[in-house]
Amino acid sequence: MNRTITFNELRKIKDSLPTGSMHRIADELNLTVDTVRNFFGGHNFVYGKSVGIHIEPGPDGGLVMLDDTTVLDKALMILKEKNKEIA
Repeated sequence: MNRTITFNELRKIKDSLPTGSMHRIADELNLTVDTVRNFFGGHNFVYGKSVGIHIEPGPDGGLVMLDDTTVLDKALMILKEKNKEIA
């Protein structure tokens, strides 16, 4: 499933995740941690893979076109869990 969001929105989601979320997402999706970090804007292609994001320059850090939203969907699920714990 494709989706387009701003780079700043993507970073805000990453920054809102609880400690250990990158490892949890990697474990649950059978990815390396560096591949998950690359999804959120990292650039470690030695140990991580490209994850099908395309960044176009512009306001709010530019637009990020996601070819596959699986990592984002997992991150949003973790944030929902976190918000339920707070409520």
